[in-house]
Amino acid sequence: MRIAILSGGTGWHVQDVLRAATELGHAAQIVDFRALAAGVEAEPQPLAGFDAVLVRTVPAGSLEQVIFRMDVLHAAAARGLRVVNSPRAVETCVDKYLTNVRLANAGLPTPPTHVAQRSDDAFEAYARLGGDVVIKPVFGAEGRGMQRITDRELAWRTFRVLEQTGQLIYQQQFIAHPGYDYRVFVMAGRLRAAMRRIGTDWRTNVAQGGRTERAELSDATVSLALGAAEVVGCEIAGVDLLPGPSGELYVIEVNAVPGWKALAATCGLDVAKEVVRFVVEGE
Repeated sequence: MRIAILSGGTGWHVQDVLRAATELGHAAQIVDFRALAAGVEAEPQPLAGFDAVLVRTVPAGSLEQVIFRMDVLHAAAARGLRVVNSPRAVETCVDKYLTNVRLANAGLPTPPTHVAQRSDDAFEAYARLGGDVVIKPVFGAEGRGMQRITDRELAWRTFRVLEQTGQLIYQQQFIAHPGYDYRVFVMAGRLRAAMRRIGTDWRTNVAQGGRTERAELSDATVSLALGAAEVVGCEIAGVDLLPGPSGELYVIEVNAVPGWKALAATCGLDVAKEVVRFVVEGE
């Protein structure tokens, strides 16, 4: 089978997929998201000649560029090409607000969240959220751009800067967690691996210095992770679960383009081969 690896570069995960595909006897090729071009009607279609597409990274771009790239994926899926994850799932998960709306509407636990365009609205919400919040970029990953704010003056200044620079103000109530969270790797409606990420401060992301250990999950925890992936339409997902002060769990994020470098090493699993097998076989 010929697999297109859609990415914005040739990083570690892309190379890992190339290795796994070769070892499993498949032909995989890197296709740069930023170089996509498309015609209509009789024009050659992008991604023609491939049997499946694996979305590996979604590079930043202008609004027009990002919309066009997703349009290309939608068009490819409409032609019957297998795209993993689906364009709709990628669109949902790259947007933290939309992800949280879907999770909340399905009755899944997420931290109280507020998104504003104006600093006045954000400041009112800051008080309602208890005066202890985590500011996050709506589009972001690996803990980059996160800031915990417990001071009213700092909150006001931060909200004003975000408003004046044309950014959304996305804030979540801080959850007093025990210093770790769970990354649960879900594929085809099944748990494939899970690890505990232990932070050096309130952040637990490995990219921010956290360490990992393999985790055994309860049936209820597995069910929550599977439900979160299903709600946003992900066939492959990295689901982040955060324990609260009383042991309750919150869904913090569902990643439609999950990394697995730390997970593979921690759990002793060749995740790239599992991913390639799923892309090829669909199970």
